[in-house]
Amino acid sequence: MCGICGFTQATQGDLPILQAMDDVMAHRGPDGEGCYIDEGIALGHRRLSLIDLSGGNQPMVRLTGEHASEITSPALDGQGNPFLGQAKACERGDWAIVFNGEIYNYRDLREQLQQEGWGFQTSSDTEVLLVGYLAWGEAVLDRLRGMFAFAIWEKKTHELFCARDFFGIKPFYYTVQDGQFVFASEIKCILEHPAYERRLNEDALEQYLCFQFSALDETFFKDIFKLPPATCMRVGQEGILSVRRYWRPEYAFDGSRPMADTVEAIDGAMRESVRYHNVADVEVGSFLSSGIDSSYMAACLAKENPGIKTFTVGFSEYSGERDEISWAGELADTLGIANTSHHITEDEYWESLPAVQWHMDEPSADPSAVALYFVDKLAATQVKAVLSGEGADEFFGGYRIYQVPFSNAKLSWAPKGLLRGASKAARALHVRGANYLERASETAEDWYYTNANGVAFSPQERERLRSGKRAAGQPAPAAPQQLTAPVYAEVSELDEVTRMQYVDLFFWLVGDILLKTDKMSMAHSLESRVPFLDKRVFELSATVPTDQKVNEQQTKIALREAAERAIPQEWAQKEKLGFPVPVVSWLRQDRYYEQVKRAFASPTAERFFNTECLMELLDEHRAGADRSRKIWIVYMFLLWHRLFFEGGDERFRPASQGSQR
Repeated sequence: MCGICGFTQATQGDLPILQAMDDVMAHRGPDGEGCYIDEGIALGHRRLSLIDLSGGNQPMVRLTGEHASEITSPALDGQGNPFLGQAKACERGDWAIVFNGEIYNYRDLREQLQQEGWGFQTSSDTEVLLVGYLAWGEAVLDRLRGMFAFAIWEKKTHELFCARDFFGIKPFYYTVQDGQFVFASEIKCILEHPAYERRLNEDALEQYLCFQFSALDETFFKDIFKLPPATCMRVGQEGILSVRRYWRPEYAFDGSRPMADTVEAIDGAMRESVRYHNVADVEVGSFLSSGIDSSYMAACLAKENPGIKTFTVGFSEYSGERDEISWAGELADTLGIANTSHHITEDEYWESLPAVQWHMDEPSADPSAVALYFVDKLAATQVKAVLSGEGADEFFGGYRIYQVPFSNAKLSWAPKGLLRGASKAARALHVRGANYLERASETAEDWYYTNANGVAFSPQERERLRSGKRAAGQPAPAAPQQLTAPVYAEVSELDEVTRMQYVDLFFWLVGDILLKTDKMSMAHSLESRVPFLDKRVFELSATVPTDQKVNEQQTKIALREAAERAIPQEWAQKEKLGFPVPVVSWLRQDRYYEQVKRAFASPTAERFFNTECLMELLDEHRAGADRSRKIWIVYMFLLWHRLFFEGGDERFRPASQGSQR
């Protein structure tokens, strides 16, 4: 929907600071901008208008507290233009809000509030959110159905109330500098505030080498944090007053429910969620790939909007079963919906890397982020919002690793120590089955890291790569298990599959997948909506027994059957492919081998890594071994560092700001 920013301890002279923060995220909202400064607070907003196109401008203020007599006023001047500067007397409200996201059930909530005597002057979900907070306080969060990150200012108490949605769909970053609270939808906005001194957080690098994304609440920028999902905070003039997690998932499996009833419930929940996610005053499109998630979702949307537009990208290097475009085109023809596609060339892919890393704010080593960048760019030429399929795997058991407990059950009788010994012996003798024995000897928590280390750096590799390169006085890096242990502990009484799903939901999904979903779509002023990540859909998924989600032979069992009601069986039962990106072959070409080699020989690479290790990775990969993900992890970090710490981001910044740094 947009981008938000702001800070406490503000004075009228701070307008240039607020404007600079607002301008650097102009891509998030080309339809409008607003800056509001009153005693102690500065709020900025960039708008991508999808609901109430004329009346939903922000920052939005509320003047009085007497139910129906209240007046709501967008922060505009007398001509309806964005208000920049000192708040006029008539606009100095008791409350003000900046909000990023969508409240899909805002019409239901508006009706409830009207029945309680509250009045409205716009048709926007922003006003419903603000009035809901006035009516119900923090309990408004329990009633919301949507994606959101917002801040509400209460002038009387000089306090700011901030919250992030249940699953972390929308980002919220913040820092506290000498008691001054600064927040924004993107880190680069905070970097514009003079109170913050840009510093690298090397602890984040240690975890990035394991997980391929920033796994800490503290970002790659020292003292800039992410507000966790389902969390709210209250901020005063001297800093943060309180932080509270307002929602925790609850699992209550219904083992007595027949599969047919589960399938019926899933199909009903998905169709309802798609209907809610289709609420907009502009056209909503959908991504379409060869996978079940987007196919099912697009088919549900086509029932609501028969003329929907869908979008697909692929790579010309792939053909046949791995060609996303041919699969999507065939399904679109079957469903009778429009599909626009684009083959990403290798030149386009490599040339886009700096822009992708700049928009991501933190280094992202997921090669599919670039593909997402291009499909968002394609969709933005025709629509302002799209539906995307994130969350289906975490809710309904879509990853192959969830099948491991079922295969391991055959060896549950054997002591773990015996299995570990057998695994080592099998590996030493090059006997088949070593991996199976190793998995059977591990816990669900161990599988998570074994899976991550299969493509990223193992603890031993990380130590060799970083030995002697850590900053003086930097403590030893935390073991990755220390980061996920508290998450596992929240569901320690549940089965192994559900524990893995839970960690994926609040670790991998929020730390990697949803960040690239938001940042890549907003890079092109496009809103990405995720119907699977709906609170009601989750509540249903939390009642579905594990054996109706996954077994040794199949993933997403019940979801696939539900999808068969909307798409052909062959699509609903297709094996999960992921999104193939030809980085493996590209890195063996002289052109890209030399490009990466130059980066690996740079002073920055020498500062953070043992470059001998880096050159070994490149040469081993060129000789035939697959070291592509390890190479990509380091290369993306070096590219990101050049952008944010070596002045390489000037070409992405608004022209008016180029000389301010």
